Amino acid sequence: MKLLKVVCLVGATLAASSASAVTFHGEAGGEWTNLGIAFGANEPGFVFSGNWAHSDNDGDIASLGMGWNIPLGSILITLGGKTLYLNPDDNDEGYAVAVGGGAQLPLGEHFTLFGDGYYSPDSLSSGVDQYGEANAGLRWNINPTLSVEGGYRYVGMKGKDGHSDNILADGGYAAVNFSF
Repeated sequence: MKLLKVVCLVGATLAASSASAVTFHGEAGGEWTNLGIAFGANEPGFVFSGNWAHSDNDGDIASLGMGWNIPLGSILITLGGKTLYLNPDDNDEGYAVAVGGGAQLPLGEHFTLFGDGYYSPDSLSSGVDQYGEANAGLRWNINPTLSVEGGYRYVGMKGKDGHSDNILADGGYAAVNFSF
């Protein structure tokens, strides 16, 4: 009976999160692009995400993430993790499991201040010594389905076994989001 209750609770949670909005995200910086999809990113509960980022000079990454959005007053805090496929130009391809989180603070009806960060040490990565990313910006919610944002993003991989570091993104960006 206890197992049945646990299965029902997990099923209800997953069903509730699957009804969440889907957000498609595209951003471009100086010499890099990032494309992503998220389920439930702006609502309390589970959030699932995936992305692909490409640097003209330093390689590619792809990730699948899962987190938990926790509302604290008007702030939405996210705690979670990502599994990443790493394909740096100057290192061996590999993987990383990064942990981190972020926060979203609405500034009135149309603007949101946000930031996030994820980190993977050597013990949770292969092919690189460590992986890290950070992002901060301001989002303008034009209407419920369209928003644009500007911010700063850093994505880097520290070289391992004498290989050089790879910085996929380090600078300002502009982005557009579509939510359904």
